[in-house]
Amino acid sequence: MYNKMKKITSPIYDILGISSATICLVHCLLFPLLTVLPLGLNHNPYIDLIFALIGLFAIVKIIKKTDIIISGILILSIALICVSVLAEIFFEIHLDLIIIGGVGMIIGHFLNYKSHKRKQDDTTTRF
Repeated sequence: MYNKMKKITSPIYDILGISSATICLVHCLLFPLLTVLPLGLNHNPYIDLIFALIGLFAIVKIIKKTDIIISGILILSIALICVSVLAEIFFEIHLDLIIIGGVGMIIGHFLNYKSHKRKQDDTTTRF
């Protein structure tokens, strides 16, 4: 039963990471376009920080159970996002690293999710 629970929880964190990174990426790509319109919107880097914390939570839960390449992609991606967010909060500098990190997070979580599906399919076909 413990192994079954382990298989169920990891894909949930991958789905959380994929959806959070996708929403963050859409936010980062579309928000500059919305600021051109006279709507009175201002960019708030703390929203990016919330997305980064959600992604970090998902990564911490995942990296212990995945292979080194996927862990490396996820850790590098969250590091790029955190550097970008912290640079914006403390120095008011916008770095495009957040976009690269967001794409990396989506790719890393997707690869990990596919890895779980493949392992799950392999165990069901054996029986």
